[in-house]
Amino acid sequence: MIKRFILFVVAVGALVTFLFYQQQIKEPLKVSGFIEADEIRVGSRVGGRVHEVSAEEGRRVSVGDVLVKLEPFDLLERRAEAQSKLSAAQAECEKRKAGFREEEIAQAQARRDQLAARLQKLEVGPRKQEIAAAQARLDLANAQLELAELNYKRVETLLKQQTVSREDMDKAETERKVARATVQVRSEELTLLQEGTRIEDIAEAKAQLEEASQAWQLCVNGYRAEDIAQAEATVEAASAALRVIDRQLEELTITAPVEGVIEAVELQPGDLVAPNAPVISIMDTSHLWVRAYVPENRLNIRVDQKVPISVDSYPGETFAAHISFIARQAEFTPGNVQTPEDRSQQVFRIKVTIDEGLDRVRPGMVTDVWLESRESPE
Repeated sequence: MIKRFILFVVAVGALVTFLFYQQQIKEPLKVSGFIEADEIRVGSRVGGRVHEVSAEEGRRVSVGDVLVKLEPFDLLERRAEAQSKLSAAQAECEKRKAGFREEEIAQAQARRDQLAARLQKLEVGPRKQEIAAAQARLDLANAQLELAELNYKRVETLLKQQTVSREDMDKAETERKVARATVQVRSEELTLLQEGTRIEDIAEAKAQLEEASQAWQLCVNGYRAEDIAQAEATVEAASAALRVIDRQLEELTITAPVEGVIEAVELQPGDLVAPNAPVISIMDTSHLWVRAYVPENRLNIRVDQKVPISVDSYPGETFAAHISFIARQAEFTPGNVQTPEDRSQQVFRIKVTIDEGLDRVRPGMVTDVWLESRESPE
């Protein structure tokens, strides 16, 4: 009996000693949260009808992997039209930069020389030989007039004697009128030659020569710098329009922008996709973090501080992480946060970025963030 009592006393003493020791141990501070990741919702800025779907839920993708292809509709025809406009604009720009052809310059110069010779001819006026010829024609006309007058008088006399017919008289009278008109014409011609070229004709010839000279000089100088700049601007505008269509064609192929896992796909070939509408959800597993809350009385932490984390899926194992964000303003503890502290007090939200184990941990896992060392608690 005494032996049993002694064993009971020893057991009670050991239990009391263990409980006292447990009370003296201070558990390192930890906060709990859930692993989170960025959800990338990809789509197309142009939209259209789905041609091919390569994405599958749960499939891991890398950057640039093709997920969905859309039908081009009229984009190919619009690109051909834009390419034609660009080619035409480039040709016009090259034409202006090259200037006028040698044949065009020579043609303008010949026109100028022709008008210069005409002006010189007008300024010099008729030659002496031309005046002399006009005088000779006038003398001839006068002689023919005298002959016609003599013939008219003779026929008139014979008509009175009734030795000629009335028709002969009419013929003689007509010849006299023709001779008088010829003298008048030859006289005017001689007067014009003697007076020389009119001032108005010379002024007109000078103006035409000046116009031809400027046209020739324009060909020699080529196009203005402003015209070339305008042509270059037209080329740039056409190039920009072509680049827009090329970018739209690129948007017909929806690719993965990050490395991750496809979360949701609700597309089939033939479906219509609206522009700028998300069609596939990708979880970015290359960047994971834990959202947790720290009591304000334990806020002796800093940004970039290294902290280990643990998850229930890997008992006894920790993963390296660091604090990447500490909120500046306190808030009341969210209902889904577990801390050793009283849940009614205010806390500060922190963000802990996971540095290792990204291929093992998963978004949604409950995680403990150890703010104090587990081996040697402070």
